[in-house]
Amino acid sequence: MAKEINNGILKVGGVSCDKLADTCGTPLFVYDQEELEKQLWSYKKYFRSDLFETEIIYASKAFTCNAMLHLLKQYGFGLDVVSGGELYIAHKADFPMDQVYFHGNNKTIDELELALNLRCKTIVLDNDMECKALIDTAERMQKSASVLIRVNPGITAHTHKYIITGDMDSKFGVALNDEKMLMEMIESINNSQYLSFEGFHVHIGSQIFDLKAYEILIERMIKRIKKMKTDYKIEIKALNLGGGFGVRYTEEDEPNSIREVCERIINKCEAELKASDLSIKKLMIEPGRSIVAEAGYTLYRVGYLKQTPNISYIFVDGGMTDNIRKALYDAKYECDLANKMDLKKTIKYTVAGKCCESGDILIENAMLPKAQMGDLLVVYGTGAYGYSMASNYNRLNKPAVVFVKDGKTRIVIKRESYSDQLRFETDEEVIV
Repeated sequence: MAKEINNGILKVGGVSCDKLADTCGTPLFVYDQEELEKQLWSYKKYFRSDLFETEIIYASKAFTCNAMLHLLKQYGFGLDVVSGGELYIAHKADFPMDQVYFHGNNKTIDELELALNLRCKTIVLDNDMECKALIDTAERMQKSASVLIRVNPGITAHTHKYIITGDMDSKFGVALNDEKMLMEMIESINNSQYLSFEGFHVHIGSQIFDLKAYEILIERMIKRIKKMKTDYKIEIKALNLGGGFGVRYTEEDEPNSIREVCERIINKCEAELKASDLSIKKLMIEPGRSIVAEAGYTLYRVGYLKQTPNISYIFVDGGMTDNIRKALYDAKYECDLANKMDLKKTIKYTVAGKCCESGDILIENAMLPKAQMGDLLVVYGTGAYGYSMASNYNRLNKPAVVFVKDGKTRIVIKRESYSDQLRFETDEEVIV
């Protein structure tokens, strides 16, 4: 990651981090908008084929807000939502509903009704019970939608157990080899006058570096598509391969470039389709983390420091409330003192948050210059699943979010106040 430094101070998007912190406060999520746009442009440039249509669908769970949705519209991306809330925010941002894909393993009837009322074009069914629920809801409301079925390919990606989604015991999807259930679902969908079956969706996990996993996935999916056509005369029009492409959090990470990811997937799909004498109408992928992670930074103010017999602690004014990933699955990050970028790193620190939890640790064994109260700590690669997983634990306020580009700063999400946290408090009697 190239770093712009001026007089020992880190700059993001042409703006000094000390000025960002002084003006907007800390903790603060900072997105380099030029980096975001570079990632979006790269996916649009390289995920293309002469044999089939392609679509890049942004996984909004990684990070979403109006400003992000407007960027996605500008670059012609689709949108993956996994809840009624994400769907509603997309609607309020005037995101084109014919480019929205509604995922989730346990959609409520209210969520299905919302999707149909908002004319969400594609609903991704996760299981047979949900299939029946959607059919009943669509027929009752007389509303139409296209449908993908999420299948579980039985591929175990080499990543943390909490972000594996494609092994046989995953909570997601219908087993790819459960032919009976797949055929029953497809037949039920095709018998509905309001739903149209388009194809399959699959996702094997997150933070995956070995592209061979996707090639194995493609082989397996094309084989199934061939069997569906040969044995049942069912044409699969669309295939969504999900996302999960790895990003760089630390120096040990070696992610593939967007170009390599796209070309390997496109080339493999084209080759397998030709070898099987098949065609599909559209191929889709769903990057999220790989678009926003490395474009995001978190700025913290250093508070107290503490020395124990074995550990030198830096305490910051945020913690697991704005980045739960370390506590959740021991995610690794790198950091610097943003106001001391030109000084030698001589001390090994553990960066800890202010929450009343021993597990509220952001980074262990971070080599930094000698730290002092008031220093500015920057953590890199926090653009994915930082703000979107943020909480009010210990009644801490959620941070603000800014986009920076060409020396200009925009606040795109305001910082919460204590009074904001009280806005739903009530003492209202209800009759039950």
